[in-house]
Amino acid sequence: METNTVILFSALFLIGGVVMAKFSSRLGVPALVLFIIVGMLFGSDGFGFIYFDNASLTQSLGILALVLILFDGGLQTEWKKMKTVLPVSLSLATFGVLITTGLFGVVAKMLLDVNWNEALLLGAIVGSTDAAAVFAVLKGKNIKRKLESTLEAESGSNDPMAMFLTLSLLQLAIGAETFGASMFLTFFWQMGAGLLLGIIFGYAASWAMKSIELGSSGLYPVFSIAIALITFSISDLVNASGLLAVYAAALVLGNTKSLPYGQTIFRFHDGIAWMMQILMFIMLGLLVFPSELFSTWIVLKGLALSLFLILIARPFAVLISTIPFKFTIKEKVFLSWAGLRGAVPIVLATFPLLEGLENSQLFFNLIFFIVLTSALFQGATIPYLAKRLSLTGPEVHIPSHSLELVSSTTVNAEMIPYAITSSSKLLGKELSDISFPDKVLVSAIIRKDQLIAPSGDTKIKVNDVLYILVENQKKSELEKVLGIRKTIGG
Repeated sequence: METNTVILFSALFLIGGVVMAKFSSRLGVPALVLFIIVGMLFGSDGFGFIYFDNASLTQSLGILALVLILFDGGLQTEWKKMKTVLPVSLSLATFGVLITTGLFGVVAKMLLDVNWNEALLLGAIVGSTDAAAVFAVLKGKNIKRKLESTLEAESGSNDPMAMFLTLSLLQLAIGAETFGASMFLTFFWQMGAGLLLGIIFGYAASWAMKSIELGSSGLYPVFSIAIALITFSISDLVNASGLLAVYAAALVLGNTKSLPYGQTIFRFHDGIAWMMQILMFIMLGLLVFPSELFSTWIVLKGLALSLFLILIARPFAVLISTIPFKFTIKEKVFLSWAGLRGAVPIVLATFPLLEGLENSQLFFNLIFFIVLTSALFQGATIPYLAKRLSLTGPEVHIPSHSLELVSSTTVNAEMIPYAITSSSKLLGKELSDISFPDKVLVSAIIRKDQLIAPSGDTKIKVNDVLYILVENQKKSELEKVLGIRKTIGG
């Protein structure tokens, strides 16, 4: 394809992706499914506009996309929220993946004409939940905070485990490695070194942004994206887990107080993450051939494996992994159902393709079908299930405006947006009646898309968004007054 044609199709894909993302919730279908369908329609088995079978390019773009999506997820995760669910999330991300891999491998061995090594390889590929899918589906759905945090932390931290198992089992399958103690040492090195390097790069980036004036607000997001890429690359060079390092670095950076141009950086990465999701899933759709994917054999075997994964393997893994933790049966049911598969299994399925494994094309088609059914059956019903199980929290009004305290250097204050819900402690009160801490000021109120200059007798109404200027040392006091544990965008 000529350069101009590539640029044209890229633009069309992005525009189509934006439109589909806008209307996916109304259609009741996760956006990633629509992106994949677009890729299949434009591919050689569809309208025939693009012939694409480059697994190597797909793998490279897929890993790049995962790096940027995980970095965005880490930036948006509040440490105070995450640390309360970190033990259970790590249990799901390690023991949960191992249990899923083993159970799925047993059934794959029974249904498919493959050896044990290949069957377990299939299990490892589908063993992890997908950060891109989970972040996208849960966003704005008002799922209870503990459950949402658990799922996000799990999906952000279980990719390294799945990648380690996939690559190790692949090396065993092609005879390049034998099972032994070295594999366990490699695992602990990858996880430990990846976590350490991520924390180091995160603190280094935080210090650099606060200490060095870059001269333009537009350079801060560019610097942050460079941090994401170099964190992954350096970690991968020393055989540490690059994905874990990226998530840890973003978590440190995103929780840095008074980060210069913080909201600008967050919005930039949110847009980049969406762009990478659109391009990645469309490219994955281009790579698959629907005539092979929807053959009777693939559909029957894939559906059986998918149902086993959704209804037995994942629930059993959740049940075992959460034994030491306090979760109700309803919450475990929801954690089981919300374990979405997405881009990660498909990207991992390209590794056997590139190694020329005998059944690699079969594996790729099966994995692709499993991801599609997971996204359709689970992704489309998560909000409904949460409501049926009474696991939704108070409705959160997402403001259509934003105000930001912008400074190119370190400041001791922050502009916090706070949305008023029907359960808010401030509802119905006048500003003069609210005992705000010293040096706290309500700078503006957004009401029905109108900007209101507040005064002492301004009465707080439902769905108001208060923009509150607060010194950093007074932030915890303000949160007590507001009756919240987490400020919007905090």
